[in-house]
Amino acid sequence: MEIGTDRPPLTVWVVSDGRAGIENQALGLAEAVQRLFPSVITVKRIRWRKAFDRLPSALKATWMLDPSSDPATPGPGEPWPDLWIAAGRATLPLSAAARRRSGDRAFVVQTQDPRWKRDVYNLVVVPAHDALSGPNVLSITGSPHRVTAARLAEGAAAFEGVLKPLPRPRVTVLVGGRSASFDLPEGHAAELADRIADAVAAAGGSLMLTFSRRTPDAAKQVMTARLSGLPGTIWDGTGPNPYFAFLHFADHVLVTEDSANMAAEAASTGKPVHILPMVPLKSGGKFARLHADLRERGAARPFDGTLAGWTYAPLTETERAARVVLERMGRPAAP
Repeated sequence: MEIGTDRPPLTVWVVSDGRAGIENQALGLAEAVQRLFPSVITVKRIRWRKAFDRLPSALKATWMLDPSSDPATPGPGEPWPDLWIAAGRATLPLSAAARRRSGDRAFVVQTQDPRWKRDVYNLVVVPAHDALSGPNVLSITGSPHRVTAARLAEGAAAFEGVLKPLPRPRVTVLVGGRSASFDLPEGHAAELADRIADAVAAAGGSLMLTFSRRTPDAAKQVMTARLSGLPGTIWDGTGPNPYFAFLHFADHVLVTEDSANMAAEAASTGKPVHILPMVPLKSGGKFARLHADLRERGAARPFDGTLAGWTYAPLTETERAARVVLERMGRPAAP
């Protein structure tokens, strides 16, 4: 069946608490749907009043929402959206009720494992490394994201004059930080920096490095000090974010093992992804499963101190999820 231009677009709500890492999962899936079927996306950022924010989802009610929060229901005379895509713990009480309150008009998709009322959503899109299964569960490698070749090229335009002239191979380094599973103490950060510096120098290349909000200050300082002598740039968190540009211009991507999102996004570029070790705080568990999955797909390998290259088919898991959403909604996707 062909998509006619006279067919009404889908109305899509993207619901989250507004944190970029959470919102981008739902927004990335919505944008993938939009690329396959005409859609109008509305972003809804919800917040609970401080006194109720940490309550279990089962005890929350809409009157507990912060007055400045976006409305979680349509206004008078307005319809529910065709597609509701939500991410994050804060959205669970609203997502769980949306299907019922809309009279099944809204097709409700929750990204990440909700760990609560898993059967009330039309579809739950989860990372395969979470090892969740069920009739309404779709497992994908990593999480939905917004990284596409077109978006990378668009994001790179503002940085082309600075990054394109850098000597190749251009090496993008994505550094995470402390989490429940991993740590990045100063000593380990120094060792990583030295290994990265040796590899880039040996290849005659350049460096494009960015830290995350979780990177400890001591790790930032020691890595910056030890890597600033290389050709390239280290983003200090001020000014426009070069993340997309770094991925676009990279010949290699080095990612610390604590971030499933960054690894999956890097693997969507088709460029070699090298996994940087961190200090484990507990069993690798789901991260080990993710990295094994990426290795099996040919996308990622442990960083061995060199910049050997390889090729593989870029991951298109977000698009695959979008096609499943449209299929289950009974809407034909573009070829």
